[in-house]
Amino acid sequence: MDGKDGLILDQLLVDSRQSTVLISRKTGIPRVTVHDRLGKLVQRGVIKRFTVSLDYAKLDLPIVAFVFVSYEPSSKMDQHETARSIGALPGVYGVHIISGEWDLLLKIRGRTIEDVGRLIVDKVRQVPGVHKTLTTTCFETVKEE
Repeated sequence: MDGKDGLILDQLLVDSRQSTVLISRKTGIPRVTVHDRLGKLVQRGVIKRFTVSLDYAKLDLPIVAFVFVSYEPSSKMDQHETARSIGALPGVYGVHIISGEWDLLLKIRGRTIEDVGRLIVDKVRQVPGVHKTLTTTCFETVKEE
């Protein structure tokens, strides 16, 4: 990767729907070069996928909570299986295996705080391997990628 790749990636982070022509105009990099470099970035796995950024409040999912999960090693699932099972639950938008006092960090969205609570109590805590949880709600998101 070099500076040109960085300029192209910066443009895609702003709007991944931009055409190579528009990225070329904005960066001063020839269109064919932009096209070739995009292909190489995808091929090398630097770009995993092209996606959209949703306004969750408009989707009636304005509540964000982060949930720390303690893993129970004596369960019948290993930690990765527990993480994947939690990740398959509707309303769970992120699952991260972390270090420290807690083992997993979840990002959960819901319509109300009660909906988030029901998801945690009725679904997340029922997944084999979940020992205990600690939930924090988000007041405002300043930056998210």
